[in-house]
Amino acid sequence: MTGTTDADSPVPRTPPPIIAVDAMGGDNAPREIVRGAVMAVRDLGLRVLLVGRRTEIAAMLAEEGALRDIPVVHAEDDIAMHEGALASWRRPRSSAAVACRLIRRGDAHALVSAGSTGGIVATSTVRLRTQPGVLRPALAVTLPTEPVPTIMVDAGANADAKPEMLVQFAHLGCAYSQTAFGVERPRVGVLNIGSEPGKGNKLVRRASEMLAALAEGSETMDFRGNIEGHDLFRGKVDVVVTDGHSGNVALKTIEGTAAFTLNAVKEALTSSTMAKAGAMLQRGALRKLRERFDSETYGGAALLGLNGTVVIAHGDSHPEGVAHACQLAHDLSGGRIGEQIRRRVPHRSPHWLHRRTEDR
Repeated sequence: MTGTTDADSPVPRTPPPIIAVDAMGGDNAPREIVRGAVMAVRDLGLRVLLVGRRTEIAAMLAEEGALRDIPVVHAEDDIAMHEGALASWRRPRSSAAVACRLIRRGDAHALVSAGSTGGIVATSTVRLRTQPGVLRPALAVTLPTEPVPTIMVDAGANADAKPEMLVQFAHLGCAYSQTAFGVERPRVGVLNIGSEPGKGNKLVRRASEMLAALAEGSETMDFRGNIEGHDLFRGKVDVVVTDGHSGNVALKTIEGTAAFTLNAVKEALTSSTMAKAGAMLQRGALRKLRERFDSETYGGAALLGLNGTVVIAHGDSHPEGVAHACQLAHDLSGGRIGEQIRRRVPHRSPHWLHRRTEDR
């Protein structure tokens, strides 16, 4: 008898994920979003569909010669950039809401939007729901450290948090670090006003105690204690855990400092003929420096903990930023980050949501 055994049979390949791009979200929507989707398909080889006003989007795709390359799903409404969380209820037919329905039906696997952060967080949370055991979804951003980027979570989804939520943010960040960068046992630190044990407010002190106990003997997490703001770019940890208020302040400070520094360097290099000549000789190095701190290079923030992958790109994203956001969504969804989170965040009984009397 001849033939192949089950062990010899080829393993079926999982088809690449389909990325639903919110064409109507962002300061530069829809034209720059459409161009970014075209770039994601042509340059990166991703599977993408666009969600928004069909006639308008189809005309733009025709201009790019991509009408047959990218499907369009019609959505008659959109969430404006000034709208917040309430938009998720007011606009059930928005492009973001329609994209979430595609994910729930299995017609797409991830959402990319450059729309209002509050509106996208609320819309995707309401329609995709959190994974079992996850208390709140959290925004995770990458900091350009070497040799591996550092994940900071939460970067703005939850202004108020409990210690248990920070513990889960650590799990979410570890799942991201492992899925995107292959870090098997991520080093975790809690953002604090000092590195010594016992520093900080009640929230971070209690979260640090819980993480230290959880990580003891763990093969999936290496807790390194507290980390201060000036150490964020030193690569001391792989995951920085914080509440959404502190994380968003830190993120905006980083973005502002990077912009100020790059502008100062540009001014210095154009201040004289000699400086301009030196700048010409260092063009390659300067371009790499700019790309390293450019938000468009990293795609956006991942909203972790939902039943589906969601990436929120910068509101001012241009085609390259949209394409990179699609690449991030592809990598996270294709890497099965949801399964990583399920393994790290087991289902808990309701009493786990509340702090015990002796801990208050």
